Formats: sequence, C-alpha cells, structure tokens
Amino acid sequence: MTATIARETRTTATPAKTQVTGIVTGASRIVISFLFGFHGLQGFGFFGGIDGQGGGVPFGSFPGWWGSVFELAGALLLLVGLASRPAAILLSGVMAYAYFTVHAPMGLLPLQNMGEPAAVYSWVFLLFAAIGPGRFALDSVIKRRR
Repeated sequence: MTATIARETRTTATPAKTQVTGIVTGASRIVISFLFGFHGLQGFGFFGGIDGQGGGVPFGSFPGWWGSVFELAGALLLLVGLASRPAAILLSGVMAYAYFTVHAPMGLLPLQNMGEPAAVYSWVFLLFAAIGPGRFALDSVIKRRR
C-alpha cells in the first residue's frame, strides 16, 4: 500500500508545478549566490571591507583570506550553476565553520552573537546541495548535451 501511495504522489505532480519549482529554485540560487559573492569580496577590501573602512584580510592568512577565496569562487560557481552541489556543500561548510569559530564563542544564539547571516547562508547552501541548482544552470546544459 505504501508503494501505491508513493506512486500516486509521484504521478500527481503536474509538469507546470515541476517547471515553476525549477524556475524558482534557479532564480533563488542566482540571487543568493550573487549576494553572497559580495560577502566574499569584502574579505578583499571591497564594499567597505571587513572593518567598514576598506580593509581586507591579509594575503594568504587562514582562515580569513582563504575563506574569502572559497566564498567568492563558490559563489561564482553557484551563480552560473557549474558544479553546483559540490560548491553548495563547500559554501555550507565555510559558513558553518565561520559561525562556530567566530560567532558562537560570543554567545549561544545567532541574534546574540551576530551570526544569523552565517547560519542562514549555511542552511540555504545545504538546501541547494540537497535539491540541486534548479533551472538556468550550466550543469543542466552540460547534462543535456551528453
């Protein structure tokens, strides 16, 4: 009986609903990765830098400079939809690391330690790793050509 219910559930999804879900997922991936790219650029001194005065993280320093490199490279990969799932997993880990090493020592809750953006980004990127890039992804174009 469970197999019958599962089969019925799969067949009731309309193509229009599936198409809209793919479009919304793809559009969300593009917007979120675009915004996250600016976060990565801050580590290099752009958009006010890490201190609001245009200061960047010292070249080659760990974790700051390397975190900014991962953030920017991952955001670009996710933006165009190339290696989307691995990039999303990497970004989720980078943001989880940032939360637990930078924010959590200052307080228990994200609102107390100013870690809410890191926590939200971590979970959103984990979601993209699980559900995929949606529409408008280079991964989809490459897959169709094979």
